[in-house]
Amino acid sequence: MQASSTHLVLIPSYNPGAAVYATVASARAQWAPVWVVVDGSTDGSAEQLQRLAAEDPDLHVIVLPENRGKGAAVLHGIELALQQGYTHVLTMDSDGQHDASMIPTFMQKSIADPAAMVLGVPVFDASAPRIRVNGRKVSNTLANVVSGGAGIGDSLFGFRVYPARALAEIMRSNPWMRRFDFDPEAVIRLCWRGIRPINVPCKVRYLTESEGGVSHFNYWRDNKLLAGMYTRLLFGFAIRLPILVLRKLGLP
Repeated sequence: MQASSTHLVLIPSYNPGAAVYATVASARAQWAPVWVVVDGSTDGSAEQLQRLAAEDPDLHVIVLPENRGKGAAVLHGIELALQQGYTHVLTMDSDGQHDASMIPTFMQKSIADPAAMVLGVPVFDASAPRIRVNGRKVSNTLANVVSGGAGIGDSLFGFRVYPARALAEIMRSNPWMRRFDFDPEAVIRLCWRGIRPINVPCKVRYLTESEGGVSHFNYWRDNKLLAGMYTRLLFGFAIRLPILVLRKLGLP
């Protein structure tokens, strides 16, 4: 297990069921500290996580009184992390999909290149729903268009390391990026800011219901949210296009 005074693991969590305990344990086996932001959960996980944190000084649990969305939970955690001197956060889902054994690899790449963001590129197995796998191809294509060809390996995968201050400043300046639109919009806006993506393959596993898998993805609601987000970002891209072209050419 590795520890850091600059890089922490941040896990936003909303009604994840029992899978969150294994997720937190696997993250703690790899890294310290680990923070969990409980986003208004009503499944009893907040209380159990707080009991675990009482016995583990490297586990910190933050409980929000009501559900605000993944992006809002991440921003809340980042603001607190910045106050305590942390510079980078690795975000991962609480539902057991992400491979915690990759945490040290992602953190070391970030430590070696702190000006960049480290993005997980999912390696799917047979458990992945085909509609989700195919749907993200559309999002990835659009993300690379509106980012000016920044080389985003995957726009939706939530296992990634962010420069905390840059992300917080972007989120403070606009009212979006609070729910399912958080992951793609965050990476696109960071690319607009000139923060380079480092893409790293990472296994992902979709747990079945019998394995304790919980999904809050709503096909129509969340895809409608993404469609509105990309429409908005296309206008932003058009405004920023001259700057992005100059940056590509290496000109001031």
